[in-house]
Amino acid sequence: MHHPLRFALNRMVAPQLSLPEFLDLAVALEIDAVELRNDLEGVEIEDGTAPEQVRQWCAERGIRVLSINALYPFDLWNPERQRQLLQLAAYAVACGAEGLVLCPLNEAADWRTDAQRAAGLGQALGQIAPVLRRHGLRGLVEPLGFEQSALRSKRVALEAMQACGGLDVLRLVHDTFHHTLAGQPELFAELTGLVHISGVETRGSSLAGLRDSHRVLVGEADVLGNPEQIAALLKGGYAGYLSFEPFAASVHELPDLRQALQASIDHLKAAIPGAGRPAGA
Repeated sequence: MHHPLRFALNRMVAPQLSLPEFLDLAVALEIDAVELRNDLEGVEIEDGTAPEQVRQWCAERGIRVLSINALYPFDLWNPERQRQLLQLAAYAVACGAEGLVLCPLNEAADWRTDAQRAAGLGQALGQIAPVLRRHGLRGLVEPLGFEQSALRSKRVALEAMQACGGLDVLRLVHDTFHHTLAGQPELFAELTGLVHISGVETRGSSLAGLRDSHRVLVGEADVLGNPEQIAALLKGGYAGYLSFEPFAASVHELPDLRQALQASIDHLKAAIPGAGRPAGA
C-alpha cells in the first residue's frame, strides 16, 4: 500500500531563527505545516508576538499551524493552569493554530501517589475538553517516557480521555523518542492526532539515561527504530503529520539545516516501505 509521508516542523527544529525564517525553511523543504511553542525564550509566543502577525506570516506562505506546544503540566489542575489554558486557547484561535499539545508533569519531586496522579489526569481532561470545544481546537495528549514522568502510558491516557467523554476533541501524540523510553508497545494509531519524530545515535547508553539533549534528526545511525514505528502507525491507519522535534544543540547549530532536514526526509522515505510522494506529485 502506498503511504505518502506528510512532514511538519516543530519550532524546536530551529529556535535560533526568526519566525519568518523558520516558515521559509519549511517552504524550502516543501513542508506545509508547523508547530509553535510557548516555552522558548526570545521567540514567539514568549516574546509577545501578536497572534494576528503569526497568522499573517503563515497565510502568506500557505503554512498550517498544527499546534501550540504546550500546556504544561496539564495534569496538575488549578486556577493558574486554567488561566494558562484559556490564554493559550485564545492565542491559538487568533493565530490560526488547530490544537494544543498537553504535556504531563515531568519532575522527580512529584509527591503524588499513582491514585492521585490518575485523579489529577481525569480532573484536568474533564476541565480541558469543554474549553477545546468552545474554541474549536483539538487537544493532543503527549505521554512522556521519562521514568519520572507522571504520565508514561498511552493506555492510561486513552482511558482518561474516554472516561471524560473527550474523544471528540482529544487525541494522542506518538513521540518516537518517548514511545521507546516508555517501553510500552501499544500504538493506538487510529486515536493518534500527531507524531513527533527525532533520532538518537548514542549507542550503549541505557534508555533511562537519555534526555531531550540526545534527540537529533533521524538518520542511518538512529537507534530508536523510527522507520519501524512510523510504518506500524501507517499500517494502523494513521495518516497525519510527522513533525520533526530535535532538541539537540548540535542540530540547531548545523551550518546547513535545510540540507540536513532534507537528508532525514529522504532517509525516511527510503526506509519505510511504500512511503514517498503521491504519483504525479
